[in-house]
Amino acid sequence: MPARMDRGKLLPYPSTLETTMRPLILAFALAAGAALGVPAQAHGLHVNDQKCSFGTDYDVLVKPDGITFERQDGAPQNVFMHDGALRIDGRDVAVSAGDARRLREYESQVRSLLPEVASIAREGVDIGFDALATVVASFADDPAERSRLVAELNQQHRQALAEVDNGLGHGVWRQHSMQDLMENQVGGAVSTLVGTVTAKAVKAALSGDESQVAALEARADSLDKSIDQQVDARADKLGERAEALCPRMQRLDELQQAFEFRLKDGARLALVDHQIEDHQEASAKTKPEDR
Repeated sequence: MPARMDRGKLLPYPSTLETTMRPLILAFALAAGAALGVPAQAHGLHVNDQKCSFGTDYDVLVKPDGITFERQDGAPQNVFMHDGALRIDGRDVAVSAGDARRLREYESQVRSLLPEVASIAREGVDIGFDALATVVASFADDPAERSRLVAELNQQHRQALAEVDNGLGHGVWRQHSMQDLMENQVGGAVSTLVGTVTAKAVKAALSGDESQVAALEARADSLDKSIDQQVDARADKLGERAEALCPRMQRLDELQQAFEFRLKDGARLALVDHQIEDHQEASAKTKPEDR
């Protein structure tokens, strides 16, 4: 029986795969936006950490002549604001002088928020792909294979950054944009490397040479430490930047709670939802009669 194999199974010793996969999963999580607190299944922009959790299920388009919030489901479907003026589903809404001031501040807050979110997203992508590059350097022994993998990673890295730049970088947040980024660029990169590392682990286990398995595990241990050293400090700083967005999201919530105008059903306009702590579908959006 090959060394370090589960009895009756053509699978490598579990610790080998577990150890080698952990850095890959970590890199994927970071690049996917975990540092931003953006869940893969999220609809729209979400910012959350231990202290706050806010989200919107609207697409957000920031342009010089105004900001548009739009969605396919729910009401209202289209909200436009600029310089204190408001239009909802194509209808101009009369607002008080106080609401005009609040709308101006709301617009200003959103305009300043999206570029910072874009910058954080870019850094998250960079951290993830830097970690994946370390995986390549650790496990791609063949120069030709290493060169191929590096070239693929660089291309996917550029594409991921371009998606951020063409979206958030241009003041546009589309629903599922982060999920698409994960599945396309980041997910593709991780899948390629997982296949490479898994193949090496299986080959080592099937070889019957314990020294190969031990060498692979030692390499994985070293990679784990390298990833921790390279990623942890950057991820912590990125988390701090994401956390710093919370007061600004809270301010948006405060402004919309103070709006005096009402929607057709009597509710206040709620473009940003204060999510409950367990991040379930329910939100803390207050009913019209409660406000």
